[in-house]
Amino acid sequence: MNFDKKNLSDQELITLYKDLLLPRMIEEKMLVLLRQGKISKWFSGIGQEAIAVGVTAALQQDEWIFPMHRNLGVFTGRKMPLSKLFKQWQGNKDGYSKGRERSFHFGSKEHYVCGMISHLGPQLAIADGVSLAYKLKHQNKVSVAFTGEGGTSEGDFHEALNVAAVWDLPVIFIIENNGYGLSTPVSEQFRCFSLADKAKGYGMEGIRIDGNNILEVYDTIKGVREYCINNQKPYLIECMTFRMRGHEEASGVKYVPPELFTLWEKKDPIKNYEAYLLNEGILTEQSVTNIRNEIKEHIEAELVIGNQSAPIHPDTAEEVNDLYAVKTTDDRPPTTDTAIEIRNKKVGRFAKMTTDNRQPTTEAQSVVHGPSSMVTEKRFVDAISDALKQSMQLHPNLILMGQDIAAYGGAFKITEGFVQQFGKERVRNTPICESAIVGAALGLSLEGYKAIMEMQFADFVTVGFNQIINNLAKIHYRWGQNADVVIRMPTGGGVGAGPFHSQSNEAWFVHTPGLKVVYPSTPEDSKGLLIAAINDPNPVLYFEHKALYRSISGLVPDDYYETEIGKARTVDEGDDITIITYGAGVHWAMDYSAKHSNISIEILDLRTLLPLDYDAIKKAVLKTGKVLILHEDTLVGGIGGEIAAWISENCFAHLDAPVMRCASLDTPIPFNIELEKNFMAYSRLEETIERLLNY
Repeated sequence: MNFDKKNLSDQELITLYKDLLLPRMIEEKMLVLLRQGKISKWFSGIGQEAIAVGVTAALQQDEWIFPMHRNLGVFTGRKMPLSKLFKQWQGNKDGYSKGRERSFHFGSKEHYVCGMISHLGPQLAIADGVSLAYKLKHQNKVSVAFTGEGGTSEGDFHEALNVAAVWDLPVIFIIENNGYGLSTPVSEQFRCFSLADKAKGYGMEGIRIDGNNILEVYDTIKGVREYCINNQKPYLIECMTFRMRGHEEASGVKYVPPELFTLWEKKDPIKNYEAYLLNEGILTEQSVTNIRNEIKEHIEAELVIGNQSAPIHPDTAEEVNDLYAVKTTDDRPPTTDTAIEIRNKKVGRFAKMTTDNRQPTTEAQSVVHGPSSMVTEKRFVDAISDALKQSMQLHPNLILMGQDIAAYGGAFKITEGFVQQFGKERVRNTPICESAIVGAALGLSLEGYKAIMEMQFADFVTVGFNQIINNLAKIHYRWGQNADVVIRMPTGGGVGAGPFHSQSNEAWFVHTPGLKVVYPSTPEDSKGLLIAAINDPNPVLYFEHKALYRSISGLVPDDYYETEIGKARTVDEGDDITIITYGAGVHWAMDYSAKHSNISIEILDLRTLLPLDYDAIKKAVLKTGKVLILHEDTLVGGIGGEIAAWISENCFAHLDAPVMRCASLDTPIPFNIELEKNFMAYSRLEETIERLLNY
């Protein structure tokens, strides 16, 4: 192994040696503790230390790194206290994740480290978002993301590299090619000669280096970092190395030919670098012994502290409360006086426009909203656009991303004219890379930005599912990092668009702790809920029904205001039956009520599906004792089942009939208009209400 110190001083070379030796000696201690049963699992990086250590040493301390589970050298290189790392590995509450995460599946904003999830590829796109933040701030920084050779087979690898290239982001992608993905050899993973060659396909530079040579890693990263900053371009680096132990200790290494261990033992990054320093007279045998003794003493001392944690006594309230980031004064809107009660008293039913397109009176158009603002008749789609525009004006750190949203104005023209007003840096067209854009939105959040992604159709969210469910939703609970992200979800049927442009998939996300899910039915709420979602520091899925865009109009305050997330709205009061619904279902219920004046119907618009307003639900149930839950989603697994179960558990004594559900057919939504009408829940609404009334 050839070492070239270039212009590094002897002290710098010794520091690298100490940094390299520390994670090795920690690991050796951890393997002892694993056998003693004091830690439950360990993913060894023995033999690969030079990559993590060299990369971290070559970066500034405030540049984000996205490591994997074998990159202990990143955590030690960022000077994380060993005692706290020990607590983390033992699953103690005073570790980095309160006992909620595994060994390296955590992050620390203080140390600019964002830990992985088990899916290997998603962290690459988060690095894109961080580098985009650096670019927007005009900071001379890079982000660095690790993956293994197995991770390059994932779609997230392709999407992240493609976005980084198209957006000219200063991000470095590190591939640790250690020969095996668990037991799968590279010969069964890819066919290209070198993974670095893939860089050319994305229009970026790439290089393959010896990942066991600490000086080569350090020097390469130094140079590539400078290149990325000066040229505002990404870079791909393949580091050749070998995993000297199993995927994790329980899996063993029987699948690896023994001669490979013999070969790579000779390439050990620490033994070879130590020999080089001894041969150059930079270290002596005695100094090596002294360094090892110092590190051993340091490890033992930190381990004593790490073993002082108290046993965890689960606190259910704390577990639930840590699900969401707390909204601070920085997240609150500049104006909050929306005077909803005053407006509703004066406008009456004009607050609840339906598809009959009734026009408000002159009195309704002139109602004052708040101390100085007027209300204006607006379509549903225009109210959404207003919310986005006002939020962009008030939040200079708000970034919009989505397919065709810039010059074209989006598939539904909601952002038309935005690029002229706010510029392409903040109104960003994206490649067709839904997963990467969700990840990039999270990366922006790490650097203090707010991000809105327009999912062109809610149906397309399936290809971004992992980022939403496992990164956005869980990150605050896992290690206290919020995800200040809104995903707009144009949803629903009634437009003859067929199975892949008309689905109602809100229930998928209501089942996911850590998300918030809102679904407005009126222009007023479409604006107020979107503003509230943008101001909320947590990930919010904002469902907007396509069929309501241009068919529904209503009075909307000109002011910037919020509709509180988690609060339902009583649309109409009644005494015979209660209909609990949301979205287009509100208008179906109102239309039915208008045509059946002999039936007194209480209509509750949920507005927020996660978290639900259980107080409002209970109040609506107690009002009539007969409850129908109406939604456009299919019946089985729809949110109606959850609400019905809650009502049965909490309001059973007040029921005069079984809770009934009216939903769409349990089939994909069809294209033909007549088939679609038959599919939709409203085609069974009348018969369901009759059954409820006659019970």
